[in-house]
Amino acid sequence: MLQVFERLDHTHDDINDSITLDHDTRKKSRIKGVTDKGVDIGIFVDRGHPLLVGEILKTECGLLIEVKGQAEAVSTAIGKDWLTFSKVCYHLGNRHTTLQVGELWIRFKPDHVLEELAENYGLIIDKTPAVFAPENGAYGKGSGHAHRHSHAGHHHEH
Repeated sequence: MLQVFERLDHTHDDINDSITLDHDTRKKSRIKGVTDKGVDIGIFVDRGHPLLVGEILKTECGLLIEVKGQAEAVSTAIGKDWLTFSKVCYHLGNRHTTLQVGELWIRFKPDHVLEELAENYGLIIDKTPAVFAPENGAYGKGSGHAHRHSHAGHHHEH
């Protein structure tokens, strides 16, 4: 079984494999899974620092594994104008809901109350499965897949 304890900010080397995970799995600090090429892998990362889509993991034997997001059940509320969209973002954010924000769209885990709130403001709900890469929070480093964290040198026995 491959073991991962190291996360890279970036790499110029070839990626050897990838692992496709849903949002809830990417939040875990210990993940047992199978890479996209079918290799068993154990991922051990610091608690409170979820894996990010696009992040590179380095195995103990030096292989590089890219984290990919798995399409999952989500609700995407799509707006037509920025003022209305901003109001919906305010109300959803006020509920301390995990959200992914794009240009005139906002994505969250399926929830009929949140969907109704968005629809009451005229947003259209699209329930097509998609990768869920929410914001990390106002005090986290970056958001979504735009930034990667480095935890090089953090080796732990498990």
